[in-house]
Amino acid sequence: MSLVPSTAPVARSLLPDTAVIAVDGRLSVGGCDLLGLAERFGTPLFVYDEAHLEARCAEAASAFDDGVAYAGKAFLCRAMARLAVRAGLCIDVASEGELHCALSAGVPAGRLVLHGNNKSDDELALALNAGVGRIVVDGLDDLERLAKHASGRIVPQAVLVRVTPGVEAHTHEFVRTGQEDTKFGVSIETGDASRLIERVAATDGLALVGLHAHIGSQVFDVGSLAQAAQILGTFFARLELEELCVGGGLGVAYVEGETAPTITEWGRAVRAACHTAGVAEHARITAEPGRSIVAAAGVTLYTVGAIKQVLSGRTYLAVDGGMSDNPRPVLYGSGYEAFLPRSTGAVRTRAARIVGKHCESGDVLVDDARLPADVKVGDVLCTPVTGAYGYSMASTYNRVGRPAVVFVRNGMAAVVLRRESSDDLEALECDDGAT
Repeated sequence: MSLVPSTAPVARSLLPDTAVIAVDGRLSVGGCDLLGLAERFGTPLFVYDEAHLEARCAEAASAFDDGVAYAGKAFLCRAMARLAVRAGLCIDVASEGELHCALSAGVPAGRLVLHGNNKSDDELALALNAGVGRIVVDGLDDLERLAKHASGRIVPQAVLVRVTPGVEAHTHEFVRTGQEDTKFGVSIETGDASRLIERVAATDGLALVGLHAHIGSQVFDVGSLAQAAQILGTFFARLELEELCVGGGLGVAYVEGETAPTITEWGRAVRAACHTAGVAEHARITAEPGRSIVAAAGVTLYTVGAIKQVLSGRTYLAVDGGMSDNPRPVLYGSGYEAFLPRSTGAVRTRAARIVGKHCESGDVLVDDARLPADVKVGDVLCTPVTGAYGYSMASTYNRVGRPAVVFVRNGMAAVVLRRESSDDLEALECDDGAT
């Protein structure tokens, strides 16, 4: 979506639920002053509104049936896993690392759903031994590996089959997953889904309990999600299974002028489509929201380190983070807002390209930002709606450690992920045998 940058103060709708702007313009979240957090914990810093996270998890639990899972790929740590489960959600994990994190957080294995289009033998063995609730079978090779480990089980492993409904979501091509040409799942239209379902049902040690599909991410059109649900529902209704998972993908607003459906509106549309398609009342309709739970709960704080103007007239404003803590602008051309939490209500008349500190010209966080005219070196800068796919996709490019993450609530700030240090990176080095 191409929108003209606004010079107005940052929209309240882009801030976490508990955000409060003081008379002097300073912003607090969860009762914690953001400038104080930056001084205390350093920058870059991810700050999450714990009450916001809980509210969105509770909304998802209410919008769908038991079994709805938080998509851990959006942001996962032990604190987030515990919060989601306390709020009534399962957790969707897609790797050994995510599975290990959830288990180490004390999440009951039965509340976990394992995904992946190329699960390893080690991942499948770990999941089966732990007793995960459901494993999503992505294709024939995936089934054959799973069958090898599940054979002879006294209690069959519950599985869902991931199918592609042939719906092309209106979103970036890199995050579309429901069309026919995709690495995920098996096609309903070609008959591959039916054949895989038959194979699963006949496989020793497995119990087919349902279907799963996901049409893409950052989808603003509830109609696309409902259309996929209706196609799925029609296919599902004749199989007499117990669970239909419609995946995730609900979009969120990142910049001024964008609007997105709520989780409640999404759930209502999907349920209506499924029932129209003939899905039985007793069948469970579940989903896997991630971005819509965590994105707007999080903000990132940076410190401005350099400001320069070039011959073209463009102003470059460099901060102490960049593509290592938010690669989405580089990967997808994603847009963000920026503002100064010392003067949150100020008009933003100064145009600038906000860039990071990494050795890439493409290390751009906000291509055409608007900031207050008095922005200066040393200011703390904030980018909102960074709770999803920032930390989880972070890297150590240029050997810059990943930022700390704090959860805030009722005036208290707790570090849930500490800042990664050079010593942490050095700990991975193996000098034995090096020339």
